[in-house]
Amino acid sequence: MSHITLDCTGLPCPQPVLRVRDAVTQGAGRLEVLVDNEAAKDNVLRFARSQGYTAASADRPGGGFAISLAADGDPAARTEASACRCAAPAALRRVYVISSDSMGRGSEELGWALMQTYIQTIRELSPLPDKILFYNSGVKLVTAASGALDALRELQDQGVEILACGTCLDFFQLKSAIQVGQISNMYAIVEAMADADKLLSPF
Repeated sequence: MSHITLDCTGLPCPQPVLRVRDAVTQGAGRLEVLVDNEAAKDNVLRFARSQGYTAASADRPGGGFAISLAADGDPAARTEASACRCAAPAALRRVYVISSDSMGRGSEELGWALMQTYIQTIRELSPLPDKILFYNSGVKLVTAASGALDALRELQDQGVEILACGTCLDFFQLKSAIQVGQISNMYAIVEAMADADKLLSPF
């Protein structure tokens, strides 16, 4: 198996994940990925594991992380198995996109209240979505200030994946306030949209 090192220090989201994706696509069996922040570390680990790689990270002297990735079996076999799984009939993949903390125009206070109700109503629908994506001011809904947290936790417990844009959380200085879901990146958000059979949004 080939063994390469990717120095992704200083790269903005989602570049570290994109560089790992390119290496995986080219059949790299073992990789060491260097990143300088925790969000990049978590995103690379999550992506690698989703591709069938074992992954572990270690702190680097002076700061940052070194992430070790190893292919779990033959990459060609993983690709072939994945193709077989994709060929099987599957339920429609529904993805909700929440790009604001307010629903509609006019009163911000009313829009905030409507958005809480909107999310609470999602859990009453069948089938449930595969994912709910939060970006821009929508990320405020996964933080301690949100009245939608109970509904989101219940959805997460039922298998709904909740992704919040890490760049957006940083912009609003809310990364430490996240209460539900996982911090994600633009690559994962765009990939989820592209893979969805049906996108839904209150906007």
